[in-house]
Amino acid sequence: MAEEEEGLTDAPRVVVVLSALLERVVERNDAAADELSAAVPGAAASLVTPPSAFRATARPDISVRSYMARIARFAGCSPACYVVAYVYLDRLLRRGRRRSLAVDSYSVHRLLITGVLAAVKFMDDVCYNNAYFARVGGISLQEMNYLEVDFLFAVGFDLNVSPETFGHYCAVLQAEMLCLELEAGPRLQSCCLSEDDGATTTSSSSSQQQLAA
Repeated sequence: MAEEEEGLTDAPRVVVVLSALLERVVERNDAAADELSAAVPGAAASLVTPPSAFRATARPDISVRSYMARIARFAGCSPACYVVAYVYLDRLLRRGRRRSLAVDSYSVHRLLITGVLAAVKFMDDVCYNNAYFARVGGISLQEMNYLEVDFLFAVGFDLNVSPETFGHYCAVLQAEMLCLELEAGPRLQSCCLSEDDGATTTSSSSSQQQLAA
């Protein structure tokens, strides 16, 4: 566990920023689920944990930060893949609102490994196969294959990311990075963001360079 935590020190900044953002989202959603469970005993489980291939039956022991460090250490993908994976997660959540899939302790790990796998295959010329990613993610090959297919259908096979959209998400992550560095200022409240191509607040190239550092 300690080795995984330390691995983030050598990871691209985008990995550190994305893990910090998702950790807060998970904490907020876990707290909301616990509050609902306390308010509506018995009925809450069906309300906050709808059936999904991405939901584990128990909360994994590894933290989001450690899991991201493990992916960064072994996946060998470009920093841009993490930005694209973030875009895919946003699209999945937006399209899946009717299923109310929440990014919480039960789902975040499977969403992450599958999102990164999809991004790597779309972005990088060379990548490891599903069996390798399954070992990195701590799941079986059969489950990895199933999650990949379910993920692709969940995003409507919409894997293309325009330069404008990519630049927008880079800007969002860069703003989050500045908040982490300054330990002050407003923080992002949700991992669901609007894909407004005109909302880019900083250039894609400069943002990507800073996030990849």
